[in-house]
Amino acid sequence: MDFLTMTIGKQKNIALIAHDSKKHEMIDWCQEHKEILKGHFLCGTGTTARMITEATGLPVKGYNSGPLGGDQQIGAKIVEGRVDFVVFFSDPLTAQPHDPDVKALLRIAQVYDIPIANNKATADFLITSRFMNEEYEHKIINFHQNIAERARTL
Repeated sequence: MDFLTMTIGKQKNIALIAHDSKKHEMIDWCQEHKEILKGHFLCGTGTTARMITEATGLPVKGYNSGPLGGDQQIGAKIVEGRVDFVVFFSDPLTAQPHDPDVKALLRIAQVYDIPIANNKATADFLITSRFMNEEYEHKIINFHQNIAERARTL
């Protein structure tokens, strides 16, 4: 299977998502890394985006809340190449009514080989990586070729 080389630019498109019990942790994390984050384009699910903007002054483009399709909107932006880094503080101890949406978002991030942090420690490692200040090339499956090949063999 052939691969395509994709480039994540110097200015990252970062999605910020947090389950309800993790929203204050996300706000604290954003405040702690505000100087780095202000150099990037930020977006997030509804309530999280609004809360981050109010608390930190960082401009965060808000989509719908997670249970109302926000996770899916961010997944679509990954597919379009308009989100290339995800920080998602999820709560592993609380059942989420939109868990299938969360799993779909995590899956699409994996398929498109983009960095995704599910907790503060991973987010700290990623945000302080040397790759935050430079372009990063990564390979993804050539989906057009993959689809054509599958259609040919069916």
